[in-house]
Amino acid sequence: MPKDKKIVYFCQECGYESAKWLGQCPVCKAWNTFVEERITGSIKASPNAEHTAKVTKLSEVKMQDHTREKTGFGELDRVLGGGIVKGSLVLIGGDPGIGKSTLLLQVCKELAAKGRKVLYISGEESPEQLKMRAQRVGKDADLLLLCETQLEAAEEAIRRVGADLVVIDSIQTMYSSEVASAPGSISQVREATGLLMRLAKGLDVPIFLVGHVTKEGVVAGPRVLEHMVDTVLYLEGDRYASYRILRGVKNRFGSTNELGVFEMKQEGLQEVANPSEFMISGRCKDAPGSVISCAMEGTRCMLLEVQALTAKSNFGNPRRTAVGFDVNRLNLLMAVLEKRMGVNFSLYDAYINVAGGIRINEPAQDLAVALSLLSSLYDREIPADTAVFGEIGLSGEIRMVSMSQQRVSEAAKLGFTKCIMPKAALKNVKAPEGMQLYGMDTVRELKQIWDR
Repeated sequence: MPKDKKIVYFCQECGYESAKWLGQCPVCKAWNTFVEERITGSIKASPNAEHTAKVTKLSEVKMQDHTREKTGFGELDRVLGGGIVKGSLVLIGGDPGIGKSTLLLQVCKELAAKGRKVLYISGEESPEQLKMRAQRVGKDADLLLLCETQLEAAEEAIRRVGADLVVIDSIQTMYSSEVASAPGSISQVREATGLLMRLAKGLDVPIFLVGHVTKEGVVAGPRVLEHMVDTVLYLEGDRYASYRILRGVKNRFGSTNELGVFEMKQEGLQEVANPSEFMISGRCKDAPGSVISCAMEGTRCMLLEVQALTAKSNFGNPRRTAVGFDVNRLNLLMAVLEKRMGVNFSLYDAYINVAGGIRINEPAQDLAVALSLLSSLYDREIPADTAVFGEIGLSGEIRMVSMSQQRVSEAAKLGFTKCIMPKAALKNVKAPEGMQLYGMDTVRELKQIWDR
């Protein structure tokens, strides 16, 4: 073996480097994640890299107006924080076939139609395949295509073309001849991301990376990959359903709580301007166990249908299942209802489903889940024109949540005439015309809903 190469072991979860194989990673505590790789002893510097370190006073730093480039998709701009920032490195992950390449190709065509120079580098498809996809999603545009997997060739093309936007599809297919390991390995992914990051910052050009995901639903490769990029987006949803959800998990130029909703059609991904109406369409209005909840995703309010089903358990250990909701939170809420209301769930299986494929994590959905469980248990429906939100504490109190006015306004906009909410939030909320607000202090008051 040449002296300038050595064998090291990398953790596939976090990228920790060790001189010997370890059963458990000392950093992320994952088991059996170390793989053997051969690396070179030196790192190849970029040809135009600047090595002179310049020290600057903070008071002398001049702020620059980073004008954002609109993508032509309002939902994508929302998740990005208002548009594409020059010199940013954006990673988009998602399951195979979910629509990552389709979305980016549509964005490239929109920008190319505005006269921007766009370079699409594909390591997975041929020019003919890209042409077929481009014809399917709309009219032709003057895109620059490069089907290449060698990192050095891609770097040369980016520097030579001088593009306004670069797309790499995908980062796991790129390899450097300076790294003695297979494409997709930790060393190759880390080297490729580092080089592209230097290109993005040095040339002031935004670069989008497509990343494959593992069976756990995270981007394949070391965690350092997500740390290196500026923005990490995940395109989620059932590949056999029409909806797609674009969620930001990291964003140096905006909020990470924003969410974009798309619908997959024959001509590509189309924006869903009103996700609330989209998510609650087709619901059965007179079914016990169905409750409409007001959820916040960043600055956007969405109305979601929370469904519950309770059934007699045939075994001593009742089953608890939740789709789109934390099952541990479900167990906690059922324990509070049993203790504070005297409701006996020990003989019943309980199932919770958030319709539409959305996963909700905020505590403001506690009240909707509790009401749906009681509605199914008593076999009595909640009025179809009622929206619900509120957090439930262990003492059975219904606690105040943020952005109550936005939640009430969104419900009123879609025709709801009643809203059940924490009583503490009533003083901060102005009821829209035709909307009746009902405030509650504890879960013991929930039985009053069917007495109104």
